[in-house]
Amino acid sequence: MAQEPAGDSGVEFRADAAGAAVPGHAAAAPVTTPAPPGPPPAAPPPPPPAAPAAAEATTDAPAATPSGDGPGPLYVVGDVHGYLDELCAALRAAGLTDEEDRWAAGSSRLWFLGDFTDRGPDGVGVIDLVMRLSAEAAAAGGYCKALLGNHELLLLGAHRFADTPVESGAGTATFRAAWMLNGGQPSDMERLEDHHVQWMSRLDSLAVEDGHLLLHSDTTAYLDYGDTVEDVNDAVFQALQRLDSAETWELFRKFTRRFAFRDEDGPEAARTLLSTYGGARIVHGHSPIPYLTGEGDTAIDEDGEERPLRPTEPHLYAEELAIAMDGGVTMGGPMLVSRLPLTAGAPDSAVPAATA
Repeated sequence: MAQEPAGDSGVEFRADAAGAAVPGHAAAAPVTTPAPPGPPPAAPPPPPPAAPAAAEATTDAPAATPSGDGPGPLYVVGDVHGYLDELCAALRAAGLTDEEDRWAAGSSRLWFLGDFTDRGPDGVGVIDLVMRLSAEAAAAGGYCKALLGNHELLLLGAHRFADTPVESGAGTATFRAAWMLNGGQPSDMERLEDHHVQWMSRLDSLAVEDGHLLLHSDTTAYLDYGDTVEDVNDAVFQALQRLDSAETWELFRKFTRRFAFRDEDGPEAARTLLSTYGGARIVHGHSPIPYLTGEGDTAIDEDGEERPLRPTEPHLYAEELAIAMDGGVTMGGPMLVSRLPLTAGAPDSAVPAATA
């Protein structure tokens, strides 16, 4: 199994900073309730063509193209980390929202892969937007759903347990101190309300859509919580309802691990998750693409000038079994909003077998 560094201590070390419930566990604001689909077509429609990744906001927004009576196109969003303006621009560029940031994509389906807060200026504003889009998408016959990220776990812990000691990589600290070390924004804590807390604590951890296994972290730690998507989602949901500081910290610590699919054993780790939970390709956030590719923050261009090195599209890797969606917005990278499947090696319903 691939090694998964950066997580056992409970502190994320990054270049830019120091340092769900079973379907039906819906938040107060409708997040996971799509409108009932219409009657199926006489024959299955061909899969929608893959659109280019929305690597950065553009002024010429392509239209999202709902598919009539059947499910609409599937989109995913990587880590947002409080960068509300960048998120709004990227959603408009993908044709998912209008100029007033209202849902404009009809029956399209949109998944956020977690990490809405910390490091950026307006994490609570991001949560408010996702909650509102969930209601608007459901009313239009589509849906907007979200997964639980490790930073949601950390914010919940800081809110609920504040000065409770936890064992971090720097020794004993409080939950709130660990949150601050990992980019916690006091303005988010000041604006956090009960409905935000309830919404975060009811988010799912895993989902399978159109042959894609969606999750936040590139880790195999999900296997510690069950052998099915439903079991994992229920186990995490129940843990968060128990209001136990040690249990919440352990969840955060495990889901802060990363790089399970990156190295030589990565494809095997990906196959293990896929054969356990379903799907033919993993789609995750959490680890910024430059960390996965091993490329630095800058590169020398053709003129001999040093330029920021930023991804422009999702990263397909691990023998095309995994897609990384975190463009590194906290490091000046793009807010990735992409339509699935990607052009290369679109997954089908087959589940790759993991070897013993």
